[in-house]
Amino acid sequence: MSSFHRDTWVEVDLDCIYENVRALQRHVTEGVVVITVVKANAYGHGDAQVAKVALEAGAKYLAVSFLDEAMSLRKQGITAPILVLGASRVSDLPLAAKEKITLTVFQKEWVEEAVSAYDDAQLETVNLHLKLDTGMGRIGVRTKEEVAHIMKLTEKAPHLQMEGVYTHFATADELQSQYVEQQFKRFDVMLDEITKHYNIPLVHCGNSATTLRFPTRIFNAVRVGIAMYGLTPSPEMEPTLPFPLKEAFSLHTKLVHVKKLSIGESVSYGATYTTKEEEWVGTVPVGYADGWIRKLQGMDVLVDGKPAPIIGRICMDQFMVKLPYELPIGTKVTLIGKQGDKQISSNDVAAKLETINYEVPCMISYRVPRMFWRNKNIIEVRNYLQDKPVE
Repeated sequence: MSSFHRDTWVEVDLDCIYENVRALQRHVTEGVVVITVVKANAYGHGDAQVAKVALEAGAKYLAVSFLDEAMSLRKQGITAPILVLGASRVSDLPLAAKEKITLTVFQKEWVEEAVSAYDDAQLETVNLHLKLDTGMGRIGVRTKEEVAHIMKLTEKAPHLQMEGVYTHFATADELQSQYVEQQFKRFDVMLDEITKHYNIPLVHCGNSATTLRFPTRIFNAVRVGIAMYGLTPSPEMEPTLPFPLKEAFSLHTKLVHVKKLSIGESVSYGATYTTKEEEWVGTVPVGYADGWIRKLQGMDVLVDGKPAPIIGRICMDQFMVKLPYELPIGTKVTLIGKQGDKQISSNDVAAKLETINYEVPCMISYRVPRMFWRNKNIIEVRNYLQDKPVE
């Protein structure tokens, strides 16, 4: 605790991540390449720390959203292959080549510019993965004609190596499978046109939901994101999981002030909460600037192993809770995680916010230090306000 100076912190249990990756690896066909998705600072968990453990657990590839995220991993000593899932500038091709970072291609104009801007003498080989839009409607090539044009261009450019082809399913986390089947069919048709003429080493369509639900239909690679962190892609999938997932993320703080309020006293901005009896109230040093947004008013936290509701509006840096009884300053407060036999999961927070669990760890801001556990020991603390790892 001496390496940061506030009593609020995230704990990331890297053993959970290791075990989730191992379980996913066992779940798929032998030889399938596991690509672990560590974009958005590993969904708020810590990019390099998660990447290292995922690779130890058997992952062969990493995936991020954009080139800066890949460079962050390289600067932290990660040498494994990295796929950028989003858009990249053609002008950054030399950097991608130098750092051996794989880029996603999803439009013919990008490839045409890349071919005209560089030749084999100017640029080391850059691996590319072709993204096909089979129904997500985000990025991706939609027609066989555009696919054929891109493949011909890259075939004639030795510095552009088409290593993979992939798509992304929009409804794989929903138990109704009609739209997924449509996307599978579209992918198969477009893939057949490619593989008739070209050898593609990696083919992947499996996100976490697809990997868990259709392990025999995922070709030879999968992109595992939310499941690696121990969270189910959707609530309806929970009863159908082929193995249990272990949630790695928890959020804790401590009471900084405790007071007894009389009947009829109000709490926080707008006086939206007024006591109906004498109450013990605790002040918690977390607020919406930390990602604990105002909509979480009324959500329980755990104090001394018991639920305590958030009363009044959440402030930028603090909120108040109704305590079960008088408790000392410094008592641990758990916003996500376990105390005794009680647990608040990211799923519970997502339900309160009427959103998905993906959003919950991502919304906890850089102001909150991350504490990394491995083999029941703290192996690293990362204080992002200092912007460097601290031991």
